[in-house]
Amino acid sequence: MTTTSPAPLAARYDAVVVGGGHNGLTAAAYLARAGRSVLVLERLDHVGGAAVSARVFPGVDARLSRYSYLVSLLPRRVVDELGLRLTLRRRRFSSYTPVGDAGLLVDAGTEPAAADATRASFAAVGAPAVDHEAWARLGAATGRLARRLFPTTTEPLLSRSDARALVDDDETWRDVVERPLGAMLRDRFASDVVRGVVATDGLIGTFADLDDPSLVANRCFLYHVIGGGTGDWDVPVGGMGAVSGALRDAALAAGATLVTRAEVTAVEPGAEGWDAEVSWTDDDGRPRGVRAGAVLSGAAPATLDRLLVAGGGAPSGRATPAAPEGAQLKVNMLLRRLPRLRDGVDPVAAFSGTFHVNESFRQLQAAHAQAAAGRVPDLPPCEIYCHSLSDPSILGASLREAGAHTLTLFGLHMPARLFRDDPDRSREEALRATLASLDSVLAEPVADVLLRDPDGRPCLEARTPVDLEGDVGLPGGHIFHRDLSWPWAADPGADGDGVPDGLDAPGSWGVETVHPRVLVAGAGARRGGGVSGIPGRAAAIAALDARPAGRR
Repeated sequence: MTTTSPAPLAARYDAVVVGGGHNGLTAAAYLARAGRSVLVLERLDHVGGAAVSARVFPGVDARLSRYSYLVSLLPRRVVDELGLRLTLRRRRFSSYTPVGDAGLLVDAGTEPAAADATRASFAAVGAPAVDHEAWARLGAATGRLARRLFPTTTEPLLSRSDARALVDDDETWRDVVERPLGAMLRDRFASDVVRGVVATDGLIGTFADLDDPSLVANRCFLYHVIGGGTGDWDVPVGGMGAVSGALRDAALAAGATLVTRAEVTAVEPGAEGWDAEVSWTDDDGRPRGVRAGAVLSGAAPATLDRLLVAGGGAPSGRATPAAPEGAQLKVNMLLRRLPRLRDGVDPVAAFSGTFHVNESFRQLQAAHAQAAAGRVPDLPPCEIYCHSLSDPSILGASLREAGAHTLTLFGLHMPARLFRDDPDRSREEALRATLASLDSVLAEPVADVLLRDPDGRPCLEARTPVDLEGDVGLPGGHIFHRDLSWPWAADPGADGDGVPDGLDAPGSWGVETVHPRVLVAGAGARRGGGVSGIPGRAAAIAALDARPAGRR
């Protein structure tokens, strides 16, 4: 057992937080700053969950954001309220998509020259002029959507009808919220490549056909375009560990007690006039128990339900009937230099934003169909981020001087079902196919520019959904804990999106469970997903608004 605060453990706390991921730390910081006694129990030997930096390759001085890469959904309000010392850096280019011997480079600059360069790049990959105009119109529409909707994520839930009235744009509402994403893409764009570049925002961490009537891809798309009120995805200086580190420091400074190597085994939910109880074991396997006025779970709803049943309680009402299933292959790489590109564009520009690999609309749909049929896609779609171009501080001085760079690859349509039977063999198969897909758009094989560690091993690591399940406790490797929900409450009598609407009435926080003393503080809350702190803050506010807990 490792505790990162000097106070001895007590028998009772006003709040016990299960899981020390970034949302659990957010909840702990808010509660402790409000004067509550708070205990955080974390299974691993460190806090931060998936929002961590790590020296992945032995003997190599590089701190990679191992599981999560960029920040968009963390509200400035959370940063300011908690006094977080955190710097986010804007990327100079939005994206690059290689197409044959050409490429679509989207310049994020606001000057006229940037728009002209992007327009010329559209033409270079065969996209008609109307597609660039449609791109600009969609960007303006989603920008307005972001400015109106994102501030509501730190307020009590709006009803769906109130959210629609706030958006005040029937066309955008219809295209994003009411019909499958694929229909919008076909109507707005002629180019298969452009359709695919837009579509990827609906598929990060989401295994879906773009024409799926459940609109799960639409929900993912919405979160990706509203973050920060702008839709920009920024690089955290110092890596993702700087985000969780700032939250850890805020929680400790406010007086929270953080305990690592603490495996929670059961949650007894308590009742009116009675505390909840949390059972856990320390790193020596000794059973422990603690009473709590409230339990805030940073773990996935499926995990919380298992703990509640083990404690003799009913499930939370937050878990969806189907088991969560992640659908991504994460590949971390360290290169001697950036690879050359076929069209001769400067790799610094191409890799400064999101680098799209075989993600046209047709390629995305074909890969989904193959994965749904139980096979690794022939040409896996993926996208790449180069953290070190925006923030070289994650590399040691010698690596920076030598021109080394990190690449983190996010492979789409790699569901957990592909890796269950033989995790090692299927990981290698998926990695081979993904690297071949990447090589197909480069002017040289990526293996030729991989750095090697002191023992001569290539600096490359692959993690599947099954690996993420074991590494950081994500059920099915689902990075959002479950499929995302709309960030508002359903209107009375309307169909929901997989979460019991009785728990999410307008004016609630979207974190409540069937147990008054148990709250969901992680990505499985209604406004979950991504590195945001939104559910952690919401659960803390809901706990502070509740009546004081009774004592047993």
